[in-house]
Formats: sequence, C-alpha cells, structure tokens
Amino acid sequence: MKRLFYFVLLLVGISAVHSCKDLADEDGNPLLDINNNTGLIGARALYREITDADTLATYHYNGLQLSRVDTRKASVTNVQYSGDKISRITFRGFLDADNNGTPDADSTSYEQQFTYGNTGRLEIISETRSVYNRTAPVPPSTTPGPWTILRKSKTLYNLTYNSTTSKLAKIVMQTGNETIGVPFAYSNFSETTYEYSGDNVTKVIRGYGPIAGGVFGAVNTKYGYEYSNYDAQINPFTLLPMAYKISRLLSTEQNDMESWILSPNSPKRKSVSDLMQPVPVPVVVSTDYNYDAQTYMRKGYGINYIYKPL
Repeated sequence: MKRLFYFVLLLVGISAVHSCKDLADEDGNPLLDINNNTGLIGARALYREITDADTLATYHYNGLQLSRVDTRKASVTNVQYSGDKISRITFRGFLDADNNGTPDADSTSYEQQFTYGNTGRLEIISETRSVYNRTAPVPPSTTPGPWTILRKSKTLYNLTYNSTTSKLAKIVMQTGNETIGVPFAYSNFSETTYEYSGDNVTKVIRGYGPIAGGVFGAVNTKYGYEYSNYDAQINPFTLLPMAYKISRLLSTEQNDMESWILSPNSPKRKSVSDLMQPVPVPVVVSTDYNYDAQTYMRKGYGINYIYKPL
C-alpha cells in the first residue's frame, strides 16, 4: 500500500500552475507555451518539464538527437548513439526511487547498453548500477563523511513485441546484487506486460518474484496500472526517442506508473492497484489538459511541458 500512497502524493500533490522560470533556452531561443503563447509552427523539441516549485527535467539536443537530460539535484542522463539508434545511456545523480516527490539521499550511477534485433527493434538492455550512501559526520564535525558504495547490481531486460502489431508486449527483468568473493547470480525477476487500445497503452501489469538456481519462482508482488479517457491531441513524449522513454521507465520500479509516455496521446484518467490484495481497490487520479494552437499538450497532472524550436 506504500506504493499506492506515493502514487497519489506525486500526481495529486503537485500544483498545476507553472512558474515563468526562463523565457529562453540556453541558446537564447524563445520557449513556447509560456503565458498563453500560441505555440510553434514547424519542427519543435520538448525542452522542459516544470512545476511552480521546480524544474523536473531539461532536455538537450545535438542537432536532431537527444543528447542529455538534466533532472533534479544536478542529476545528468547522457545519451549516446550508434548511427541513429541509442546505444548507451548513463546516469549520474539522484533518483526518486520511492516516488515520494523528493530525490533520494542516496546517489545512483548506472549504465545501460542497448542491443537491437534484425528488425531494428530494441530487444535487450543490460545494466550495471551502483548506489552510494554518504556516511554520517564524525563528532565534533558536522560535515558528512565521504560517499561509500552501498550496493552494486547487474540487471538484464529482455523485450518482446506483438507479432501482429509490432508494439511492445513484454519486458522480462532479471537482477541481482554483486558481492565480492561470491559468484554472481540473478536473484529476482519481474515480468511486465502491456495492453493497448489502438496505439495507446491502456494497462500495464508488473509482477515480481525470486530466482533460485536460475529458476523463476512464484510471483509475490504484483501491481496494475491503467490509463483511460485518452485525448486526441499530441503527447509531448512523442518528441523523444522510444529507447530513451523505455530507459526512463526502467530507471526505478515506481516509474511503471509513467507507462502512458509510450502512447501518442495523453490519458485524462490513471489508476494503480495492488493486485495481490484479495479485492484490488484502484487508486484513481484524473486531470484536464491544456494544449497549444498546434494541439501539443502543454499542461496536465500538475506538470507543464515547454517546447523550443528544433
């Protein structure tokens, strides 16, 4: 139930009124959709996600390609390519792993390598991750001690697609912690399935369980996320690469609730349920969206989406 509480806290507790932080990007180009700007005619890029209290994400580009994403507490995601496909993503900074709206005190570093199949679709993501904790100050000093490693892990994601629609159908995760002097073995798994109405994601179910001797055990935790009342306008995340969006969803377990970013449109209603309960009771949140003149969504669920010319 803790996850359900954080879901509501994040989506309902954020104010829907944006601040006029900066009226131009780092190159001096005017930002779009601030103070009822009528929007952009022509190519655009997603530039920022903001609330009245904070900047959640700033997107940077090298030509037409997404190259870096800056998030809270000076966290940085770097995106590298092989040709026109993302080949590696690295993250250094702070995640909101418990989804309480505040980045964690622990620092996280991870690297994801991307492998594509013969059809050009992303099929495998291999990840190495380290989490660091800063030691408490030693009296009489009040200065915290150095960062020390808390844990290291390896994770493998296998992606499969619907043979008829070619849409993402399933992600199977295997993960385990690395321990010095102990042969590495995956110790836990998850299976995430996706359902659609047209091109929009309508339901995501993720179940977790243990791995023993390479064998998947029984699922002991399962959550369901549903999205409905989709609009017919343009989702801001259609401007970002699919591989990056999948990486974003996999950055924390809590990010499954953002799975609607894979859709071309935006849902006005979202819910999450603990499916291990005898009678699952969904927690539901809803919103009304605001759009610019070119039908790009610019505000919803307390987050404002800012664009710039591309």
